[in-house]
Amino acid sequence: MKCSARRFLTSLPSSIIATGAHAQSRSQQPSIIGTWHLVRIELPGQNDKPSEMPQPAGMLIYTKDGHAAVQLMYPQTSLSNEFVHDGYEATFGTYDLEPEKHQLVYHVQGSATREKLVGTSETLHYDLPDSLHMIIRPTHADQHWSVTWERY
Repeated sequence: MKCSARRFLTSLPSSIIATGAHAQSRSQQPSIIGTWHLVRIELPGQNDKPSEMPQPAGMLIYTKDGHAAVQLMYPQTSLSNEFVHDGYEATFGTYDLEPEKHQLVYHVQGSATREKLVGTSETLHYDLPDSLHMIIRPTHADQHWSVTWERY
C-alpha cells in the first residue's frame, strides 16, 4: 500500500490543532462528526485497476470540539511503514474544517509510529454522498487512493 494512502487514514489518515473546527457554529459544520467504521480502502493496482489488497478493520472518530482519532488493524501482517507498526495503525490529534472546499486538515499529535507522523498535518478532501457514508481522498493530484467510511 502506498504510504500516502495510510496518511489519511488514514491518516486519517492516519489523525487529524483544532481551533477553527470548534469555533464554527454547529449548523455550519458538515456532518463528519461522529464515529465511523472502515468500509474499504481503494488503491490503484496494476494497469490502474483497483488493488486486491486484504482490507483492514478500522474506526475513525471526529468530535464536536475538533479532535480526531483513527485505528486500523491489517489482517495477518507485520506490515510496518510511516503509518503502520506491525500491522497496526493508530493516530490521534485535531482537525480544522474548510467546508467550502470540502477539505479537512488533520494535525497528528500522537501515532503508533511516533516520530514518523507526530507533528505533521495532512489536507484531505471529503465527500458525504449520503447521511451514512464519507469518502476521503488526497488533495494531491498525483495520489489516487480513497477511503470509504460508514457511520456507526
